Amino acid sequence: MKKNKLRQISINDISIALPDLKNTDKSKAAAISEWIINWIKSDLKTGKIKVHNLLPSKADFAFMLGVSIGTVQNALRFVEDAGYVESKQCIGTIVKDRNSVSDIRKLTSKREIAIEEIKKYLKREKFKVGQNLPSSRNIAQKIHSSPNTTRLALENLCVEGILEHKFKNSNDAGWTVKSLDFTFNSDKEAQETLVRKVEEDLKNYITENLKIGDKLPPHGELAKKLNVSIKTIHDALKVLASDGILLPRRGRYGTSIIKMPNDKTINAGIETSIFAKAQETAFYYYERTQNHIKKLISENYAVGDRLPSIMELSREMDLSPNTIRKAFKNLASEGYLTFSRGRYGGTFVIDIPETDAQAFKWLAVNPSYAEVYKD
Repeated sequence: MKKNKLRQISINDISIALPDLKNTDKSKAAAISEWIINWIKSDLKTGKIKVHNLLPSKADFAFMLGVSIGTVQNALRFVEDAGYVESKQCIGTIVKDRNSVSDIRKLTSKREIAIEEIKKYLKREKFKVGQNLPSSRNIAQKIHSSPNTTRLALENLCVEGILEHKFKNSNDAGWTVKSLDFTFNSDKEAQETLVRKVEEDLKNYITENLKIGDKLPPHGELAKKLNVSIKTIHDALKVLASDGILLPRRGRYGTSIIKMPNDKTINAGIETSIFAKAQETAFYYYERTQNHIKKLISENYAVGDRLPSIMELSREMDLSPNTIRKAFKNLASEGYLTFSRGRYGGTFVIDIPETDAQAFKWLAVNPSYAEVYKD
């Protein structure tokens, strides 16, 4: 599905009256979500909009309704939970056929898990209809969720008629039990977040197809294999890297297998002592730029001389101005440069740096190569 092949609904095409957000006892997000659902149902029925049409942008909704983009985003989450729309990365929010099965893997979100935990909390603590709940932050601690995720879950339960909120805006407090007539999701697999599920799928893929020393396919290729977004792949790979299964490196070296998923040992392979982590390689990149400028200063400038501008060095070194700017800032903090403003301002040398550069770990991947370095 490509964005340029989809029809985007204009904000001016919405046919029903705007919601009254001033005279409502619901949160703005809840009231807007009900309004969007009613509009989609009405215009689908009359044929004014169709399944797979793109909704107007969040910014257009926010401008028309006089609310923040964040409020619109929360409202669209409720609409998506109700099955009327589906959000797709890099495309937008699409009108969904509620009777069809989605072609994108999308398991339970953290918000939906929080909803189930709040339901359990209501039953466990034997709350009664009309009884006030603690603040959302207090509930977040009890269900081991973040305050923001908990607040969104509470708002969702308001939309479902299980809770109600005393205020128009979703403040930290003011939640009341409206109904205890609800069921629990008994599907254990549905309680897994998508990233957690993809972590397991990646472990299985590595076990069945790769060995230690092999390089992982690109993120885009993995996303197609597992039918998820590149962002989901990225998040899952970060977890596997923190578990010591993968070694991510910059550029053409890619991400390599350094431990099989079923290996329970906690000692990292010797190859991890040879290659820089991604954070270190980024540091190496800026350090290399700084060392080049240090050498430039020591060979061509004296104390008090003014250096070329950031743009001039950027063109000369074929680097971005931001990289030069960061290198200048670091060299200034080390006491080699100073900055002044005005007509006669610029970047001036206040000390001549040493030019001995530190060696950095940078090469190879195969653990068999690492044996050479044991001694």
